[in-house]
Amino acid sequence: MSAANCLLTEDQFLCSICLDVFTDPVSTPCGHNFCKTCITQHWNVNVPYQCPNCKDVFNTRPKLRVNTFISGMADQFRQSAQQKSKLGKTESEIQHMIQKRKHKIQEIRHSVELSEEDADREIADGVQVFTALMKSVESKLNELIDTIKEKQRKTEKQAEGFIKELEQEISELKKRSTEVEQLSRSEDQLHLQCFRTLNTAPPTKNWTRVRVSPPSYTGTVVRALNQLEETLSKQMKKLLTEVELKRVQQSAVDVTLDPDTAYPKLILSDDGKQVKHGDLKKNLPNNPKRFDSCANVLSKQSFSSGRFYYEVQVKGKTDWDLGVIRESINRKGLIPLSPQNGYWTICLRNEIEYIACADSLLLLSLKFWPQKVGVFVDYEEGLVSFYDVDAAALIYSFTGCCFNEKLYPFFSPCNNAGGKNSAPLIISPVNHIE
Repeated sequence: MSAANCLLTEDQFLCSICLDVFTDPVSTPCGHNFCKTCITQHWNVNVPYQCPNCKDVFNTRPKLRVNTFISGMADQFRQSAQQKSKLGKTESEIQHMIQKRKHKIQEIRHSVELSEEDADREIADGVQVFTALMKSVESKLNELIDTIKEKQRKTEKQAEGFIKELEQEISELKKRSTEVEQLSRSEDQLHLQCFRTLNTAPPTKNWTRVRVSPPSYTGTVVRALNQLEETLSKQMKKLLTEVELKRVQQSAVDVTLDPDTAYPKLILSDDGKQVKHGDLKKNLPNNPKRFDSCANVLSKQSFSSGRFYYEVQVKGKTDWDLGVIRESINRKGLIPLSPQNGYWTICLRNEIEYIACADSLLLLSLKFWPQKVGVFVDYEEGLVSFYDVDAAALIYSFTGCCFNEKLYPFFSPCNNAGGKNSAPLIISPVNHIE
C-alpha cells in the first residue's frame, strides 16, 4: 500500500464526470471508474449505455460494483487532503501568531524608546533644577562667608585703631620720659625751671575698660540656613512649575473656534483664533449647539482621551471665562459655571478678581495678573490645570474629575462693558519653554 501511495497521483482519484475525488467509486466492464452517483445519472440521461471515457457501448445496462481498492485509496487521499488542509490552516495560524509576536516586539521596543526619551527629558529637567538649586546654595554659602569675614574685618579694623592709638601714646610717653631723664641730669638752673611743665605725665586715654571683643557668630549659620530654606522653597516651587509647564506644553493641540456654537453677539476672526463681544446681535440659526443667553463659544475640536494643552491671550481684558466643558451641557439659558453643571473653568471679574468656578466659587490670590493663560487637561487622570504662562506659575487645578464624554475647550470674552472689555480672547501659538 505504501508503494501504491507513492506511485498513484491525484488525477487517478478524480472522477472524470464531476472532476472531484471519488465518492463510492464503481467500475464499468471496460475497467474505468466513476462515482456511483455520477455514472448512474449519466446513464439515466444518455442511452445507449456508453463509457464516458473510452466510449465503449454496452447492450444492456452494466451492473455496477464498488471498486474497494479505489474506494480505500480515495478515502485515504481524502483524509490526506483534509490533513493537508488542517496543516495549512495550522501553518497560517502559526504565521499569524509569529506576526503578532513580531508586532509585539516592535511595540515593546518602541515603548522602551519612548521610555528612554522620557528618562532623558526627566534627567535633563532634574539637572536643570538641581543645578539651579546648587547655585543658590553656593550663593548663600558665599554670602555667609562674606558676612563672617566682614565681621572679622570690622574687629580687625577696630583693633588696628586701638593699637595705632596706643602706639601713638607710647611714643608720646617715651618722648616725655626722655625729656624728664635729661632734665634730671642737668644742673642748669634754666632747665630746672622747666620742671614745672615736665613733672607730670602727658594726658592719655584710660584703657582699663577698653576691650576688643571677638564678634558673636551665634545664630549666623542658623539664620543663613533659614534664609536658604525660604529661598530654595520659592525657587523649587518656581523651577518645578517651569518644568511642569514645559512638560504639559508637549501636549499642545491646534484649537479653533466653532461659529456654530457662538452666542449671536460674539465676533469671531476669519481664522477662528480670536473672539470678542459686539453690540449687534446677529440673526443666526438657533441650532442646538449655539449658546443663546451667555457670551460663550466652543472649539471645533473635542477630546475624549489623553492629554491636551492650549494657550489663550487675555491681555487688556477686565472680564473673561476659560476652561473646558462636557459635550452634553445645556447651552440654552443662564447656567452657573461649575463642575456639577459640566464646566471646569476659571474667570476674571472687575479686572482684579480671579475666581475658580468650583462647586462653590473660590477667590484666587495671585502675585501677578496673567496676560496669557495655559489650559491643560489629562482626561484619564481627571485633571484640569490653568497656568500663568509668562510667570510659569500654576493658577489653579481641578483634580479628581470624572470625565465620561467628549470635552470641548470653552471661551467667553464676556460683555464689552461699553468698550472697557472690548479686547479679544486670542488663541495663541505655544512657544515652548526652553
